[in-house]
Amino acid sequence: MPEAVNGDTTLFFDTMGNPDDPTIMLVMGLGAQMVAFREEFCQILVDAGFHIIRFDNRDVGLSSKTSGTPPRIEDLINMQGDDLSDFKVPYLLSDMADDAFAVLDSVGVDKTHLVGVSMGGMIAQTMVIEHPERTLSLTSIMSTTGNPDVGGAKAELMMNMPLTVPTSKEEAIENSVETFRLISGPHFNAEDHAKETAMTYDRNWNPNAQGFQIAAIFASGDRTEALRSTEIPTLVIHGRLDPLVQLSGGEATSSIIPDSKLVIFDDMAHDLPEALWADITDEIINHAQAIAEG
Repeated sequence: MPEAVNGDTTLFFDTMGNPDDPTIMLVMGLGAQMVAFREEFCQILVDAGFHIIRFDNRDVGLSSKTSGTPPRIEDLINMQGDDLSDFKVPYLLSDMADDAFAVLDSVGVDKTHLVGVSMGGMIAQTMVIEHPERTLSLTSIMSTTGNPDVGGAKAELMMNMPLTVPTSKEEAIENSVETFRLISGPHFNAEDHAKETAMTYDRNWNPNAQGFQIAAIFASGDRTEALRSTEIPTLVIHGRLDPLVQLSGGEATSSIIPDSKLVIFDDMAHDLPEALWADITDEIINHAQAIAEG
């Protein structure tokens, strides 16, 4: 079982494709395991000539779990927008970025293209800020800058989101289906999502993951000024229908990163629907290949 170590944290990862090809590291979002980047999605990138790394962030999947009790999600949401620089959390996005670099070190990759989704986009942005010399390009998908004035969730969404922590597999599936029904676009399939949730629950379920990870997001602050000075070629992808990280988050990300490209999908919300895989991967591939050719 391939693992990387960052201090006391162990990260599970896997790879696909030829290690001699340029690497794309895929960074998943809040509470989601690396298998949310489906193998079929990854294979499209492999077939285009890329070596793929995906990994479980800390607190999810087969990676290390944080001890203790996380803050209540409801409390964290109520604190959103407050100054949380002194808020005590077990780790920050910077630590999660270091986790990703530990994975790269374990695989033996010096430089990589980064593709991050939602919280994964925030981690990837942090990687670019802290170690640009190890980044070939950035693709930030349905993410935001950390500025509380942009990319916030719609109020009506938060009023209807199931925020209680499930205590059984059945509750976990029910909560996840309802959550993704609310945040996904017109391509959402509840039956398929229920099957995927059952699979990830059986792989490894950590009810504390989202609480710790949301705390890390809020306590990490605003990346706007740091992103202004990045010279890493950047692609920003966002769904026009996204109610969780609204389009303003993607627009702000693109507007502050010099020479970045913004791609908006009209029928995408806060999801990566299979119906859009071809279009999304085309954008990622063209972006990364342009860097290689340049």
